[in-house]
Amino acid sequence: MDITQTAFGTWNGGRFMNYGQPLDPDRWIALVRQAWERGVRTFLTADVYGGGEADSLLGQALSGVPRDSYCLVACIGHDFYSARRDGAKGFPRFTDPRLRIRSEYGSYLRMATEKSLERCGTDRFDVVLLHNPDLIGYTDETVWKELHRLADVGLTERLGIAPGPANGFTLDVIRCFERYGALIDWAMVILGPFEPWPGSLVLPAAQAHDIRVLTRVVDYGGIFHGDILPGHRFGQGDHRSFRPPGWVEAAVGKLEPLRPIAQRHGLTLLQFAAAWCLAQPAVRSVIPTLIQEVGEGTRTIESKVDELAAVRTVAFSAEELETIRAVGDNTGCMALKGANKVHVGDPLPDQWSLDAELGAVAGRWRIRPEVDLAQTH
Repeated sequence: MDITQTAFGTWNGGRFMNYGQPLDPDRWIALVRQAWERGVRTFLTADVYGGGEADSLLGQALSGVPRDSYCLVACIGHDFYSARRDGAKGFPRFTDPRLRIRSEYGSYLRMATEKSLERCGTDRFDVVLLHNPDLIGYTDETVWKELHRLADVGLTERLGIAPGPANGFTLDVIRCFERYGALIDWAMVILGPFEPWPGSLVLPAAQAHDIRVLTRVVDYGGIFHGDILPGHRFGQGDHRSFRPPGWVEAAVGKLEPLRPIAQRHGLTLLQFAAAWCLAQPAVRSVIPTLIQEVGEGTRTIESKVDELAAVRTVAFSAEELETIRAVGDNTGCMALKGANKVHVGDPLPDQWSLDAELGAVAGRWRIRPEVDLAQTH
């Protein structure tokens, strides 16, 4: 199967990411089965989550489910097998020159894919995404030749790229499309009504290269689920608690002019956010984060699965789209990762200089890095 309109990520339920109330294993497994039963038929995992535990738990959840009834997507790229975690920076990418040379990329990718498959309890993935690549991952021909070899030997049907974990990488993704677009079927990018920038800048290139887009963080940190209200207290260590003070109040306020649009189309707020994403060029799938929030009066995560399963596409009017654009415009609100005009020196795992080739990429796609990719407030 190919990726379907709605997808479920193993980060849901807070077991492998620090937010909300982490689900116990039995409830997490039941949540996956509920998603499948309601019609969500794409499941995405990353081998680095929980050091392989997410793969294993997803494999348990899907045990006995007909393999041809769902699409299984793997994210491969962080080397937690032979390297130590670097604190909050996580595990290094497998392309880190301190870990291996170019001729060893293929053996690593095959090993990591086969181990992930074993944990998931299956013999093939439908899609393998290169997870959070560094500059080498975006540009090195050997990386993409060896990824394609995974398809040649039957370990996956399709390939893709999943930039991150932070926002940005705009020109890097487009250059990767231009170089290796013939090998790339899918790209997963951050996109939503409250976070259209910078993800929307890659959509024309994706469309031109016939690359389908899967959008994550559609829910804007849970805001579109409707149970984070002004004054909400996040759990200890919840990564959303490190956002600027007042972000919840600002986001909840921006929901009000959008509610009439959602109601006009018979959509919940989450379904509205998903439908907006699906109305964008090249976007074919949405994968929001499902969270069991802490505190009284919050919704059950099971109700959020039902809501996701009922997502549908709608035709927004030009007036509605303009209202959504005006309300959600976040241009210039943060410093972006990836190629950066202000970065000097050697490349870092998630930041590097904007070279002349990337400048030419920007010109071809009418992107002005000093304006369109700059933090302005």
